[in-house]
Amino acid sequence: MIVPRPAQFTLSEGGFTLTSTTPVLAEAPLDRAAGRLRAALAPSLGASPPERGEGPAVRFRTDSGLGEEAYRLTVAYDGVLIEASAHAGAFYAVQSLLQLLPAQVLRSAVAAPGPLVVPCATVADGPRFGWRGTLIDVARRFLPKRELLRYIDLLALHKLNVLHLHLTDDQGWRIEIKRYPRLTETGSWRRESTVGSSKHGRLDGRPHGGFYTQEDIREIVAYAEERAITVVPEIDLPGHTQAAIAAYPELGNTGGAVEVGTAWGPATHVLNAEDATVEFFKGVYEEVLDLFPSRYVCVGGDECVQAEWRESPRVQERMRELGLPDEDALQSWYIRQFATFLTQRGRKLLGWDEILAGGLAEGATVMSWRGTQGAVAAARAGHDVVACPLTETYFDFRQSEGADEPIPVGCATTTEDAYAFDPVPAGLTPGEAAHVLGGQAQLWTEVVDGARGLDYLAFPRLSAFAEAVWSGGDRSYAEFEVRLVRHLERLDALGVEYRPLDGPRPWQTRPDAMGWPRDRAAMLADVLGGPEH
Repeated sequence: MIVPRPAQFTLSEGGFTLTSTTPVLAEAPLDRAAGRLRAALAPSLGASPPERGEGPAVRFRTDSGLGEEAYRLTVAYDGVLIEASAHAGAFYAVQSLLQLLPAQVLRSAVAAPGPLVVPCATVADGPRFGWRGTLIDVARRFLPKRELLRYIDLLALHKLNVLHLHLTDDQGWRIEIKRYPRLTETGSWRRESTVGSSKHGRLDGRPHGGFYTQEDIREIVAYAEERAITVVPEIDLPGHTQAAIAAYPELGNTGGAVEVGTAWGPATHVLNAEDATVEFFKGVYEEVLDLFPSRYVCVGGDECVQAEWRESPRVQERMRELGLPDEDALQSWYIRQFATFLTQRGRKLLGWDEILAGGLAEGATVMSWRGTQGAVAAARAGHDVVACPLTETYFDFRQSEGADEPIPVGCATTTEDAYAFDPVPAGLTPGEAAHVLGGQAQLWTEVVDGARGLDYLAFPRLSAFAEAVWSGGDRSYAEFEVRLVRHLERLDALGVEYRPLDGPRPWQTRPDAMGWPRDRAAMLADVLGGPEH
């Protein structure tokens, strides 16, 4: 009944009747979660429950012995008791309580408000992993703020706790940096985009763009924090930087004008190795750190095409000045500059697994996406890891082998595949496995046609992934699918345009746009071959 499945869940006979006069009582620090419950119940009950009162009630009580994200929920004939030590645990208890109610409770308005009966139940729960993340790529396709806030609500519904916001890439720069205004004046839009897979070379001739102001970012971060979600920013370097070079050509290696990227894939234009360029991006990060309080900050570090470095006399001279033997060492030097910069400011560097090449910076955390090799290598070297192997967690990939999947790229990654995902690679010792912080699903957006397309790619795979990173022990997809069918009623109530379990609806197909389907072996061989294959 509940997604993600709780550690302990027991239903009993009977239920507790909630009315608009049932008080919802809370003590700090759980009062914010109580406020979220009152607001969520108001449409179905006809009014927001009061904050004080006598008699049967929903009570939030602090239990300092529980972990920050753990909770206990008890529903009896005479009331509801939620116990937690912190806001996050109480917030997750609210999500579980709402999932015990009819799906209508998630609607913004109902035709006939009235009492709600909560079945008697006991739930004792807490997550297996502390990092239960989703990356949303707003660099390739800009997602307006209102849609991003809606996605934060959907992540919260599934007890996911990290939103990795991919803000910059070759195809767009999406965050206002006041000291460098051309980053958004020039870098936030491209003159056209690919139609379908870039393999076919079709472009739409239509400008695309947008960016978040710093006030927008503050709102997004605060909105997420209220829902127990940390927003982790990513500002890519030294590759995936063509949008920045288009705005400030002196950051590049040729000195010539380039345009913001129009096609999927890592661009050949990358940052030069000058101290002034490093200082430029430190200036960017100074403003980013003021906006995002997250402990982790992602610098990318992936798919840096090194051809310009090899061909540039100045870069080769610079490598000799720095005593670097090759281009991998130069990339490692770049990452170390920012590892030191972030550490000095009390933050931790996060990067994709290419940061392992040339030596890993002290204290760096690795996003292992090219299979599990990066996770194993980093964990055995004593570094923390977030598991995100592309064949299991890249949700831009097609959802079945069916010919009607819209823009079928990558390998088929089904809802069952997402459910089977285990962040801990086989072969790690318990001590090494402790370095696996959790897992993350990726929503890359080059082939996404707006929020409706993002819904289709995300759900219900993200529902399955959420349970995989929350619940421990053995899992049965057949048992999950029974609960998932009920959960889809909740997504319907929220207006989520998910992919039906039996395949896309006619309007979710894209016969106008060709894909490039691959198998898993080809995908892994491709990415392990590097960005210059």
